[in-house]
Amino acid sequence: MKSNIKKLGVIVGVDGDISQVGMYHLSNDAEYLWYGDVLQGAKIGAYLTILQNNIKIIASVVTEKVADQQNTIRSTEFDNRFSKNSINRIVHLKTKGVIENGEFQVTSQYVPMIGNEVCITSKKDLELIYGIDNAEPTISIGKSILEGQIVPLSINKIFASHIGVFGNTGSGKSNTLHKLFLELFRSEYQEKILEHSKFYVIDFNGEYTKNDSFGITGNHKKVYEINTKNQTTDKLPITSDYLFDPDILSILFGATSATQVPFLRKSLKIWNERHFNGKSIAHFVVGTLKKILTSGDSVNSEAKENWITVARDYLQTTEFYLLDNLISLNFHSSDKYYFSGPPANVFINEKSEINNQALAYLCIPGLTNALENSFNQLSMIDKLKFHLEFQRVHQSAWKSTNIEHINPLFHRIDTALNSLKKVVEVKESIEGNFSSLNIINLVHANQEITRLVPMLISKMIYDQQKTKIAENDVTCTSHLIIDEAHNILNAQNHSVGDTWQDYRLNIFEEIIKEGRKFGFYLTLSSQRPADISPTILSQVHNYFIHRLVNDNDLRMLVNTMPTLDKTSFNKIPSLGKGEVIITGNAIQVPVFVKVDKEEVIRPNSDDVILTELWS
Repeated sequence: MKSNIKKLGVIVGVDGDISQVGMYHLSNDAEYLWYGDVLQGAKIGAYLTILQNNIKIIASVVTEKVADQQNTIRSTEFDNRFSKNSINRIVHLKTKGVIENGEFQVTSQYVPMIGNEVCITSKKDLELIYGIDNAEPTISIGKSILEGQIVPLSINKIFASHIGVFGNTGSGKSNTLHKLFLELFRSEYQEKILEHSKFYVIDFNGEYTKNDSFGITGNHKKVYEINTKNQTTDKLPITSDYLFDPDILSILFGATSATQVPFLRKSLKIWNERHFNGKSIAHFVVGTLKKILTSGDSVNSEAKENWITVARDYLQTTEFYLLDNLISLNFHSSDKYYFSGPPANVFINEKSEINNQALAYLCIPGLTNALENSFNQLSMIDKLKFHLEFQRVHQSAWKSTNIEHINPLFHRIDTALNSLKKVVEVKESIEGNFSSLNIINLVHANQEITRLVPMLISKMIYDQQKTKIAENDVTCTSHLIIDEAHNILNAQNHSVGDTWQDYRLNIFEEIIKEGRKFGFYLTLSSQRPADISPTILSQVHNYFIHRLVNDNDLRMLVNTMPTLDKTSFNKIPSLGKGEVIITGNAIQVPVFVKVDKEEVIRPNSDDVILTELWS
């Protein structure tokens, strides 16, 4: 072996992947200056090299202790504790992998043996452990905590995977998330990244809305300020088939499963099958009126009045006269409507066509035209409301549905659709509507929109990506970044109904299980990993873990992260601000990194300094 190796000790015991090293000297140097490099001594967490023929077995220090060699007789007479060579240092190492043919790999093919010498790991070997391969395109977000070594992250292995960033409030997770994508956009690939990929950031707290966030400005970036109090200037483009989906609307309207959800499903089935325009829907709702008038005693006694109430909402004041004769229509004891006309009373008989004289008297042609014109002038969301309100009359007219069960739904429909109108715009297609980087800021949105928008956007962009790529090569990618992901991915949310629960988890579970093959990647950031569905968490490929102290959060990570060893795991509660453990498919061994803090381009997540505010 070369003479420039600093030998520290020899293996004196092996137990599975833990080896015991007897140190040559009682040296306790934290660092060694060796051939111009500052190298780490044998301290907890540091890497040491075990020499075995031409193989270098890489191990990390897990424990150290001293053994008293001479003081074996417990009496003051023969007490040799402080004499020369009395104390020996014992270090325990855990095997991490091997360096063979200039390459580091995790394998159990080689194990330490008694008599193998242990030496300091050189700078060159550390580079191999941390995966520095000149051919591999990488970015870096900081340096390793112990060695101060730049830790490269493979662009391909990190960004073509699902990423999780977890840590308590104030641990630096927003900075890590931002830094990760900032460095990607700073790379030499920026121009092509913005051309072939789209990034969507769901921002619950408005942390990423600065002009220079992620280092992207101008036409490549669009910030959607979702505001349910005022009109949103840049409305979110949504296609009608996503918005007018019974599952989505059941969630938005908080529909109960017994009566209201079946009502919505039936109404939307009619809406989607008939593709209504003004003419066809006016014909449909006037047809409901005619049927009410000719149904005799099988019809609900209030059906005619209910129809008139809805129609009045959609007529101009100048058109109210069209309803006058309908309102004053007489009712005969034998369940027939009639009106007085020359030469005698004209009856509208049960189960028979209404004659032309009656149609003219009731202004049916005029009503049809007025409702057609009214419908054509409405926005897409109001057209849906028009349809639902006449459906309420239609479905409750023949006593099959109790109108009292549906009425409470309509109070919620009013408020929900008013909120929705402020923030979304219904488009034929979303192709070309989104920019390369899209920040969706939900800090000013109310609760129902905060719940609905991330789900709508996620499903829509995922399905769009899936349609583009299905059975083809991946020529473009979509990256969905959800900050504070526990807001929408929690497995138990008792404040909302089961419908939301199931539908939402189904969407995100499909995305995280199937998305990778379609070029759709998810990045989740959360301070409460325990609140995120275990199915979703277990499918994350690469983890950036900041300080976590809650037992539930730590337990969740143990169960879902196969790449994190016990020593690294035990350090999570004692990580400092900005310190992170990176582990996962993209990196061979867990590494401890101090993330660089950007001085200028950084998220709005700095701690408030109260004394400055108060002085």
